[in-house]
Amino acid sequence: MIKHILGATVIFLGLSACQNHAQIVSNEQLIGTWHVEVVLDTPTINNSPANLVFAPNGELTGNNSCNQFFGRYALQGHLLQLAPSGSTMKACVDSLITQEAELMQAISLVQQVDLSKGKLNLLSINGDTLLVLTKQSLPLS
Repeated sequence: MIKHILGATVIFLGLSACQNHAQIVSNEQLIGTWHVEVVLDTPTINNSPANLVFAPNGELTGNNSCNQFFGRYALQGHLLQLAPSGSTMKACVDSLITQEAELMQAISLVQQVDLSKGKLNLLSINGDTLLVLTKQSLPLS
C-alpha cells in the first residue's frame, strides 16, 4: 500500500515539474517594443512590421501591419487591458489589410498576459492565446 502511494506521489511530482509555469510580467519587463509573431494562431507575414510599443506612462502605440495606432494599456499582475483609440488610414495590399483587421480584433480581446520562454503571450479571458510577441533588441549606439 505504501509503495503505491509513494509511486503515485513520485509520478505526480514528476508531471507537475514538467508543466510550463507562466511568469508574472512586471511593468519593467513589458515596457519596450514587441514584434508580433503570431495573430490568432496565424504567423505574421514576413515583411510585416507589426509591433506593439508599451511606454512607461501607460501609452500604447504600434504598427498593425499597415497603419500606426495609439492608445493606452493597463497591467495588473496577469491582467492586461489594451485600449487602442485611433490609427492612421493608409491603403495597403489585401494581405496586410486582412492581417491588420485580425490584429486589431485580437488586441480588443486581450485580458491576460504571460511571459514564457522569452515570448510575451497575450491571452483572452479564457486563456486562449491571441498574440505571441518577441521583444525587439535595442539598436546599438
